[in-house]
Amino acid sequence: MRSLDDFAGEKLRALERAKLRRSPAVTARDGLWAERDGRRLLSFSCNDYLNLSQHPEVIAAAIKATARFGVGAGASRLVTGNHPLFAELESRLARLKGTEAACVFGSGYLANTGIIPALVGPDDLILVDELSHACIHAGAKLSGATVQRYRHGDAEHAEALLTGHRGGKKRALIATDGVFSMDGDLAPLGALSQLAQRFDAWLLSDDAHGLGVVGGGRGSTFASGPVDVPLQMGTLSKAVGAYGGYLCASRAVIELMQTRARTFIYSTGLPPPVVAAAIAALDVIAREPAYAALPLRKAKEFARALNLPEAQSAIVPVIVGETDAALAASDLLRDEGFLVVAIRPPTVPPGTARLRFAFTAQHPDAEIARLADLVRSRVLRH
Repeated sequence: MRSLDDFAGEKLRALERAKLRRSPAVTARDGLWAERDGRRLLSFSCNDYLNLSQHPEVIAAAIKATARFGVGAGASRLVTGNHPLFAELESRLARLKGTEAACVFGSGYLANTGIIPALVGPDDLILVDELSHACIHAGAKLSGATVQRYRHGDAEHAEALLTGHRGGKKRALIATDGVFSMDGDLAPLGALSQLAQRFDAWLLSDDAHGLGVVGGGRGSTFASGPVDVPLQMGTLSKAVGAYGGYLCASRAVIELMQTRARTFIYSTGLPPPVVAAAIAALDVIAREPAYAALPLRKAKEFARALNLPEAQSAIVPVIVGETDAALAASDLLRDEGFLVVAIRPPTVPPGTARLRFAFTAQHPDAEIARLADLVRSRVLRH
């Protein structure tokens, strides 16, 4: 229909004027390196923090599973798609997180948009850290519950909101990232856990960027000693190097997810080679804690070289302010052989466009030092 094309075209032109139009760039990856527009660039924009997507054991596990089970699950897990590898992966995730059981979803986004509406509804309250990932906000909206956003990382503000809004609500959920994907900082899970217990609320932490990297590889819940987080959600697509999402929780909660979470019920199961790859990657993480510690060490060295606050995760943001400045800084680093994608609104708040540096175990220290020199002399000086 012409009106549909007119609508889409005007939206695109408006985004173009604001320099917020996006399109997927063709990128060929070769471990740490990315080829884009015919140039080979050292990537600091990939979330493959342990480079396990390229690990020979992980690749071999995927090939073996493909030969045995094929390339697809064929149906949802409640029909015929629950191939035998799922039980092994879920058992390993539960052991790693110290819970009774686990449930694997098709992706992290599908996990949160399924978990939250399965637990809370129109008679309930959800508190969400304002900088939580979009899938948490989407899941909260889908639930129909009353949603209150608390200031980023501010447990006192969360407490004030619970004091003012908990009464009269049947159930309450506090939802937050464990490691914030655009800022790299950790949520105050200890303080939030105490609040949850005081106000009879349930705490959900999204550990997409924590698993395999912080807390001895066990994630942000374990970064400063174990914290009582009954809903430990995360992804298999970052440090694990594969794909999918998961929830680690009590057996009763997991069985409820398998019965009521719509994104579990109505999605095809993950392909067998992907599940096998995740199992092999978890083996590497458990076996090599010193290797898993490398991304955080490298991020700390980079932050220290720029006199930035100490890195808490593998993510270090350098905020430059406006979209134009972030795009120009990204182009400058590209010309020097680095891929560091500019992050713009609405992914981050207006006025906080940034370069987001993601460090992996195999980034060469000499290249990190060269990158820090460039940022210090040609980006931060402005």
